[in-house]
Amino acid sequence: MAAGVGSSHKRRTKTQRVNSVPNSDMALLSPPSPLYKWLTRLSVVLLLLSLFFLFGFSSNIWSASPPNSLNSPIYNVEIVNQFPHDHTAFTQGLLYWGNDTLYESTGLYGQSTLRRVALQTGEVETEHKMDQSIFGEGLTILGDRLYQVIWLQKTGFIYDINNFNNVTAFTHNMKDGWGLATDGKILFGSDGSSTLYQMDPQTMEVIQKQTVMYEGREVRYLNELEYINGEVWANIWMTNCIVRLSPSGTVVGWIFLHKLRESLIQAGATNFDVLNGIAWDSEKQRIFVTGKLWPKLFEVKVQRMKSSPHGTVQQHCMPNQHF
Repeated sequence: MAAGVGSSHKRRTKTQRVNSVPNSDMALLSPPSPLYKWLTRLSVVLLLLSLFFLFGFSSNIWSASPPNSLNSPIYNVEIVNQFPHDHTAFTQGLLYWGNDTLYESTGLYGQSTLRRVALQTGEVETEHKMDQSIFGEGLTILGDRLYQVIWLQKTGFIYDINNFNNVTAFTHNMKDGWGLATDGKILFGSDGSSTLYQMDPQTMEVIQKQTVMYEGREVRYLNELEYINGEVWANIWMTNCIVRLSPSGTVVGWIFLHKLRESLIQAGATNFDVLNGIAWDSEKQRIFVTGKLWPKLFEVKVQRMKSSPHGTVQQHCMPNQHF
């Protein structure tokens, strides 16, 4: 409406001005010269060409980066193997450490633990029970030390991998602790927001942090982390999704793991919680995933999906609720 009012106002003003010019002055106005007409036409042509090329260039940029395809492929999983898992373990951190050995951090107040677990049997071989006031979260290993963060706290613990009773505390600058991973040099961390942190393992100071974005929206609720072949994989809390990130926090892919929950239901499992826990066997190139209170741990193979409807990621992997 504003544009129409403005145009009408401009037309009336112009008419009034023309009508107000005396006849004697009108007679003095000479017609435009041929050069003036030619320059005017040239300006119009150049303007149209500029708009054409600008529009064409913008269209090429858009078509070169279609959603969910070239830049962010979507994968699903094939179940390769299944292993027993303690159905009372509220899994918050998971990692593989050779010889079919897993390290696991579990949560819940009064039940949080750090444990070493046999992959094949699910048996807990060694366990450190944490204080009643602590809610265990993400876990990673660097050298011969295990790093663990705590929910709703800016503190964490470092354990000797051979002696869980040898514990030292550290502080960090994330909002609180959710996930941890490492590339062997730095630590990656998450705090349940859309931020991926890089931290110095010696000082725990934040080196870099990046807000993870996908198609103009923040990817919230980054949870348990794992570093796999140059990427940081993150569980998205309350979903059956894993987002694949570059170390700098750029989304490079998505993994749908709905099949795992369906498999548990078909096997008669009940009272299990959300997907959480990724472990990587770099020697044999095996990927393990489980969840909170899950009775099974799965070895999976990731396969790229041939196609997926637009909006699939937003619907399944990017919850809108706040907490």
